[in-house]
Parts: sequence; structure tokens; C-alpha cells
Amino acid sequence: MSECTKIEQKNKIIYTLDNLAPRLKQLALHIHANPELSFEEVASAAALIAPLREAGFEIEEGLGGLPTAFRATFDSGKPGPTIALLAEYDALADLGHACGHNLIGTASIAAALALKTGFPELSGRIEVLGTPAEEEGGGKIILAEKGFFDHHDAAMMFHPRDKTMVVRGGLACVDAVFKFYGKAAHAASAPQNGISALDAVIHTFVGINALRQLFTDDVRVHGIITHGGSATNIVPAYAEAKFLLRANTVKGLSTVRDKVFAAAQGAANMSGARLEIEEGLTYAERNNNLTLAEFFRQNLDALGIEVVPPPRSGGIGSSDIGNVSQITAAIHPYLRIGDVMPHTPEFAEAAGSEAGLAAMLNAAKALAMTAVDLIESPEMLRAVREEFLSWKAQN
Repeated sequence: MSECTKIEQKNKIIYTLDNLAPRLKQLALHIHANPELSFEEVASAAALIAPLREAGFEIEEGLGGLPTAFRATFDSGKPGPTIALLAEYDALADLGHACGHNLIGTASIAAALALKTGFPELSGRIEVLGTPAEEEGGGKIILAEKGFFDHHDAAMMFHPRDKTMVVRGGLACVDAVFKFYGKAAHAASAPQNGISALDAVIHTFVGINALRQLFTDDVRVHGIITHGGSATNIVPAYAEAKFLLRANTVKGLSTVRDKVFAAAQGAANMSGARLEIEEGLTYAERNNNLTLAEFFRQNLDALGIEVVPPPRSGGIGSSDIGNVSQITAAIHPYLRIGDVMPHTPEFAEAAGSEAGLAAMLNAAKALAMTAVDLIESPEMLRAVREEFLSWKAQN
């Protein structure tokens, strides 16, 4: 296809999204005003599904046994790539949409609508995957383990941030709950009969802090005490702490995990308590497809949006998009919504602001335009897939 024709198709995408903008903004603001926690996103999922169903997408709800996961599919019936647009929509406890998932979910729905209605001659298959519980529970990991990403040629989404970056790393991470069981006793009259589960929790923190000098610079371990006892005059029979462990890679994370778990077991041994560990799903490190990211950058450039390079170090979190990026070519670019950092009240406010809504619309345009590149340019799709397959062969 000629470059001129592809530009015309992208212009149709932009025109379509500009016309849909009022409804899309309303959708993003509705989700923002009604935040729902991980695996509880019933209303948010329904709100995102509604315009896709109206546009004629085939809808599957309860995907992979997750009540708030969904897949919306438009299959042209013509040979071409299968492209996934990933939607997130869970919120944070106490902070609401302080990670901007109301914008993420809406942007992917918007891009899919623009492709189907503004680019009716497209070939291949567009899938929107509604992936719940990015914050707590790893919805994408569960779906990935059940094979829902195995057939995609590429997977894309965007994330709001304080900078516009097309490439940014992501740490591997895993959460763990340490449950200590001791023995209750009267803390004043018969403390010698008790076993303090709280002491085991405290010694766990002390042990982990002693390990920090031995960790590599990429490692992060942070935790909270979720239960410390019921009354000051009772030796705590039960105490609990939750930790999140991070490292550059899953392999490195395994070493950190072993040391942290050993510290918790040592604390239990010291205090005489019994330890149970509940380990969460492992979020893999992010494999950014640089070729696909460059195509996305070019489309941002066409929209007049400036992209900055990522910082050389620091400022990296974790996301279950990492697990998807181990299975297929994936990108997770960022668009600026203000001088705010995620997981703060200020970010939650920005996620419902005009700047946030404008970034969401621009992200939708760039996502849809990048899909056009992959659909209409076999050589671009081939370059993306070759990079991924080369990475896979080395890992």
C-alpha cells in the first residue's frame, strides 16, 4: 500500500476519534468517579464493554474464569495480523484512580472503535482484552497462563505519567504474606506462657533490613504490618505482614525471594512462632519491543507530541504487561498528564483532568495509527515479529 493511502487512513482514524471524543471523555470520567478495586471492577468493565457491543464487536465476558475480564473481537475475515489492545480499569484502595486506569481502559476501547468504524477496509483481527486486577492480583498473568495471548502478533496499551516516553523498563516482582502463629497469654501475669507472633513480624523486618546491604541496586523490598495483635495486655497469638519484592529479572527475583523467605523463617524460629507464607503471582520484567515502540513514536510525532528519553536509572515500577511481553511483541508507552507521579492523590486528580483526557485521546490515536502500520505494511509487521522472535531465541 502507498504511504499516501496509509496517511489517509490514519487521518480517518484521527477524524473518527475527534468525533467520538465527547463520549470517550464521559466514559473515562464515569470510571474515574466510580473507582473499583482489583477483581471488583463490575461497573467499570460493563461501561467499557457497552460501546464495543454497540459497535458490533463480539463480546466474551468472564474471560479465563475472571468475572471482570472480557474480550471484544472484530474479525474482518481477511488475512492479516491479530492485534491486542489491552484495557486496565482497577483502582487503588483509598486513592481511587491514582494510576490512571480509567484513561488506560478508555484509550484501548477508543482505538478499537476507531479502527472498526474509521478503517472499515482493515484486514486481520482486532481484540480488546479487558484485563482486571493489574494493581493487586495480576489479571494479565492469569490470562497469559491460560493462553489468551498466544495467538497475538502484537499487544499494545498506554499508561499516563509525568513524561511522554515510548520505552520504559519494568521490574519483576512478587508479593508475599507472612502469617505467624504464636500463643496467647496474659502479658502481665503470665507472659512466660506466651509466644509472640508480633515479635516474629518485627524480627522479619529487622532481618530484611539487614539483608539490604547485600542486595544489588535494582532490588526493592517493601512491606507493611497488616495485623499486629488485638490488645496490648495479650501476647499476640497471630500477626501478619505483607511484602512486595522486586528485581530486574525473574531470575534475580528468585534469589531475593529465597533470602527474604529465609529471614521470615528465621524470625519464626527465634520467637517460637509457626510461619505460613502466601505467595502471589510473579510479575515478569518488561520486554519492550523497540521496533514497535519506534512506530508508536513516529505516530506521536505525527500528532505533534514530543517524546523524551527515559531516565537512565530509577523510577521503575512493575506491571503484569511484563508477562504478556514474554509471549508476544508488546509495548507500554507513557503519555504525560502533568507534573505528577502515580499512586498519589495528585495523580488521581490529574487522571480526571482535561490534560488527562487529552492524553487519553492522543494515546488512542497513536495506538490505532500503529495498528494501521502493522495491518497495512507487511514489512513493518515482519520487523516487529523478527525482533520478538530473536529475543525469544536468546531467552
